[in-house]
Amino acid sequence: SRLMDLPTCELHRLGEIADLVTSVRLSRIHKEKLALALKNEGYIPKLLQLFQVCENVKNTKGLHLLFDIVRGILYLDKAILFEVMFSDQCILGVVGCLEYDPCLAQPGCHREFLTKTAKLQEVIPIRDPELRQKIRQTSRAQYIQAIILPNPSDFEEGFLSTLNSFISSRKEEILHVLQKDEEFLPDFFAQLTNEATTGEQRCELMRFFKEFCAFSFTLPEKRDELLQTLAKLGILPTLEMLMGMDDLQVRSAATDILSYLVEFSPAMVQEFVMQEAHQSENDTQLIIEVIEQMIYSPDPEFGGDNQLMEILCALIDPEKMLAIASNLEIFEFLDIFYDRYIHVLTAPLLADTSEEWYEIATELSVHRQYIIYFFVQLKALIFLVDNYQTAEILASVLELLSFCVERHKYHMKIYIINKDLLRRALVLMKSKYKFLALCALRFMRRIIGLKDELYNRYITLGNLFEPVVNAVLDNRNRCNLLKSALMELFEFIRMEDIQVLIVHIVENFSDALESVKYIHTFQGLKTKYEQEKDRQNEKLS
Repeated sequence: SRLMDLPTCELHRLGEIADLVTSVRLSRIHKEKLALALKNEGYIPKLLQLFQVCENVKNTKGLHLLFDIVRGILYLDKAILFEVMFSDQCILGVVGCLEYDPCLAQPGCHREFLTKTAKLQEVIPIRDPELRQKIRQTSRAQYIQAIILPNPSDFEEGFLSTLNSFISSRKEEILHVLQKDEEFLPDFFAQLTNEATTGEQRCELMRFFKEFCAFSFTLPEKRDELLQTLAKLGILPTLEMLMGMDDLQVRSAATDILSYLVEFSPAMVQEFVMQEAHQSENDTQLIIEVIEQMIYSPDPEFGGDNQLMEILCALIDPEKMLAIASNLEIFEFLDIFYDRYIHVLTAPLLADTSEEWYEIATELSVHRQYIIYFFVQLKALIFLVDNYQTAEILASVLELLSFCVERHKYHMKIYIINKDLLRRALVLMKSKYKFLALCALRFMRRIIGLKDELYNRYITLGNLFEPVVNAVLDNRNRCNLLKSALMELFEFIRMEDIQVLIVHIVENFSDALESVKYIHTFQGLKTKYEQEKDRQNEKLS
């Protein structure tokens, strides 16, 4: 069809050009016609010549109009125009026009950023000049995409989809060339693991590799081949080594890459972890690095790292292991996990509560001198969790232990009872941080939710409902999430008619709970208790 007529590219007609570019935005056909006309008439270089003139004479009105025109042309979202605008001849003129946003009091500094600040750093020498040019063009396109995006509320469906595709296709081409280069990845790994590599160089290498993996793994047709190559090059032992380094940026990038591997190839990571567990007894294994980084090197703002917690859950989930191992092999791996690894995870929870804890607690009535020591230890633990960051770490540990209660029923039950772990966790019900108290309660709720007779006996014999009942009394006049969670726990026991626990609660705490008898759940527990007692009496009769 006939192309659109364009105004002559002259200073006094910039207003008409701006109106024309703006007017076609809602019409797909008009956008197509305008894009073809701009391409065929070589219009963009002419506009950039006018930009030079306006900037030289400080024509502010003209510069503002050119901003609207160039941004409007980018908003046409046509690949034939991107090829021109992102070329070496035009790119600086395009970003120069985008510096003169009428909404800004002062012009931007986009050209200075692209020419002086944003330098192409070759972490591994790139021999192909065409590839180097393509990388430079893609990075500039990404920069322009970032500065022209409107507010999210102004987005329409598919907005700048062609620009997104343009950048993605360039990245695919770059990755394809890099993967075809048989020397590139081996050279990269050799430099990454070389002791002579400086900290700054290693940071740059990891920054590149993180972006390389993040994009490569989203391309299904190339993913499997790349994963096989990375496995042969020893990516997992390398990440294990990098996660143990002091440099926070290197550790963070290594964690991100491990997260990608767990997401896109969990079987590969789990197989490596299981092999390592069977073959080695040292303390630098990948699974220990993940746990220690979560506990001892937490995020400075939020405490325990959720990303590491997700990685660990994926690595120890028996259901996900079934893809690569038999039930017997999984059971053997869990034996090793509970023998060698879980003590690293529970160390913060057991801090200041050594094996003496249980002995002291049981001998209170006999050895009066221990009473003082017991409360000193208790005070030490409560002081320990008085720090928000420590509380976050303990919350993460409890979440992971709750996960283990559900997924590792046999092994976790033995560990909890042997270590008296629930008693230690319930001490945290007194924490001033309610989220930590909730995590401790949730841990107990998961255990009770299994309706396991051995767990129920452990709870009643240890009188472990005492801190829970105390929390009910402390929160009786409040309306908060902790109170709701406490009520849900008792309601679950009532609805499921767990008689062992009902008898224990009513016989030991009915007097204390008299002050909250207005809560129907406790009345219901008492009713259940009396009904069961009547049934037992009828049987005896």
